[in-house]
Amino acid sequence: MINNIYPLVTIAIPTYNRANSYLGQTLQSALSQTYQNIEIIVSDNCSSDNTEMVVKSFSDPRIRYFKQAKNIGPNNNFNFCLEQAKGDYFLLLQDDDLIDSDFVEVCMRAANYNTDIGIIRTGTRVIDSNGTVLYESPNMVGGLAIEDFFRGWFAGKTSWYLCSTLFNTKRLREIGGFQSKHQLVQDGMAIVQLAAKFGRVDVREVKASFRKHPSEMTFATKVSHWCEDYLILLNLMCSLVSRDKELVRNEGMRFFCTLNYNRARAIKSSVKRFSTYLMVYRKFGYKHSPLRYLVLPRVLRIIKQVLKPIRQRSQ
Repeated sequence: MINNIYPLVTIAIPTYNRANSYLGQTLQSALSQTYQNIEIIVSDNCSSDNTEMVVKSFSDPRIRYFKQAKNIGPNNNFNFCLEQAKGDYFLLLQDDDLIDSDFVEVCMRAANYNTDIGIIRTGTRVIDSNGTVLYESPNMVGGLAIEDFFRGWFAGKTSWYLCSTLFNTKRLREIGGFQSKHQLVQDGMAIVQLAAKFGRVDVREVKASFRKHPSEMTFATKVSHWCEDYLILLNLMCSLVSRDKELVRNEGMRFFCTLNYNRARAIKSSVKRFSTYLMVYRKFGYKHSPLRYLVLPRVLRIIKQVLKPIRQRSQ
């Protein structure tokens, strides 16, 4: 594509009852883009607060506001946004996340303004409820084959978040939009398919912020559902690679199993927490014991704490 033709990029913000917290910040980050050819969709999932007032207070012609007559659920709202999109590329920006002012510009420049790429991704920072940076994850998988892209995720070389991923709108619609069995890894399902079938562009720099806070949807779902969705995602990944299938499967099993152990660890009831550990262990074929991933690191930390004053006295 000729470089002086700038593709339209849709920034979609599905929202529900965030008018008094993060919505204004999220919308402002979309409006502040240095890349000019954007449209912004806000789909209000029948909020009971003053969401409409917050959106209309920005008074920007690039914003298209929709209010659902009834709550259609988060994932249906995601796909509603996709249906309304006019852009060549589509960003699903959750109503508590942020993008840097040059996010779209950097992505489009890295893609040479080509509209045929499956996904374009940057690095991601994780922030808390106050916007304090907890950690950053640069996107260090540029130039890697699809198998190594998947394995790079498992190895911590990149993180998969909606806020740092531009999807090819046409291709995303062709695969049915955002879908997974329990609607928990729909972003991963889309990333895997579009990257494998239509290619990707990777930007190393961190250009988007994922907000981690107690009310985020991630923590409100059964761990068993996460296990099932992750295993389906892993099967899809293995079906799309032409080499290293066993490496992808083995490393993916360990990665997803550990993620679910971490979710189980957040359960307050000790009895329910223990039974959830066993459930995860069973779901992942009894290959990755929770003792190795949860108990052993804790024991090592205790030993380190005990030895620290001894070492200090010997110096």
